[in-house]
Amino acid sequence: MQQETSKKPQGALAGTRVIDLSRVLAGPLAAQILSDHGAEVIKVEPPQGDETRTLGPPFIEESAAYYHALNRNKRGIALDLSKPAAREVLFRLLADADILVENFLPGTMEGWGLGYDEVLSKRFPRLIYCRISGFGMDGPLGGLPGYDAVLQAQCGLMSVNGHPDTGKTRIGIALVDISTGMSSTIGILLALAERHRSGRGQLVDLSLYDVGLSLLIPHAANWIASHREPKLNGSGHPNLAPYDKYRTTDGEIFLGVVNDGQFRKLCRALGRDELGGDPRFRTNPDRVANRAVLRSEIETILAGRQSAELCASLMAVGVPAGPVNSVPEAMMHPQTTERGMAVELDGYRGIGIPARLSRTPGAPQRRPPKFAEHTHTVLAEAGYSEDAIAQLVEAGAVLEKPRR
Repeated sequence: MQQETSKKPQGALAGTRVIDLSRVLAGPLAAQILSDHGAEVIKVEPPQGDETRTLGPPFIEESAAYYHALNRNKRGIALDLSKPAAREVLFRLLADADILVENFLPGTMEGWGLGYDEVLSKRFPRLIYCRISGFGMDGPLGGLPGYDAVLQAQCGLMSVNGHPDTGKTRIGIALVDISTGMSSTIGILLALAERHRSGRGQLVDLSLYDVGLSLLIPHAANWIASHREPKLNGSGHPNLAPYDKYRTTDGEIFLGVVNDGQFRKLCRALGRDELGGDPRFRTNPDRVANRAVLRSEIETILAGRQSAELCASLMAVGVPAGPVNSVPEAMMHPQTTERGMAVELDGYRGIGIPARLSRTPGAPQRRPPKFAEHTHTVLAEAGYSEDAIAQLVEAGAVLEKPRR
């Protein structure tokens, strides 16, 4: 594990302040990416806490591992924004903030008198406001709640994931949520770059529905061009062959052959050089048209080979191939360690930072916060005395323990 001990802020976004009102996955991930690269992030949880704290087992202390995957580097407080005093606290926090991230049900912020157009853009003209929702604010589904698996179904992602024998299947990670978090980060950084020119903030509007549709590459393009409905291909690719999973004597590997040259190298490495010149397999369109026959040929060849030796020999000659690893195998692989993609910090262990900047690298700075862990520090920095903080807690505007 890579050991991170420095507490000094660093990274490309050092000096940038983020107020994270979001919960669950997409919003917290966006804020965590910003924090990984040096932004100061204050996580403002609702009275019951972020839902991911309960999404276990497994648990790490009082919160689920799920929560720990999305909230490192943040300082945590808790506000009941239905109370005017809590909204005043938020206004103070926004006074010197650059970015606000929220993913409440559409209309919630407006109901609290915190809408971007009516209130926040006028009071804080430099604020970049990132709003994440299920379906956006308009359209026949506008304003409705949305969750990753539901959006995978509605956006057509499930229809292209799975095997014909078993049917349409949810993708095994929260792909729409994760992609929305990443798209939110991109949108925020675009708005931040534009603000350097104009001096003005703006609304960054993301919906899981829009992002889910944007992931339909190449399936939507294929349908637009051919009017043929995409079908289930198992682990295969509709436009490429052989680009699929194959069984070996001790497991499974994935062959990722993208061009004709790679295919000829594959045939040569497998001792079947003649297949590279076979009219049925000479070009990729030929191989796609005859994928069943080609698969049978490859399966026969690989039946007596072992995964590690086979993948090493193929990669050595330029044929992309890799074993189908488990999560533990991937996390403990020497490549993971060498690239710093397994991190440890004050007892926290997690996945590393994929974007590696040469001059201003990001780094984990602190473990995920316990519920309302930094309430007194953050509010004191915002100008509240201990007596004023105690009054806010007594009134229920600020919370020190989750409300059940």
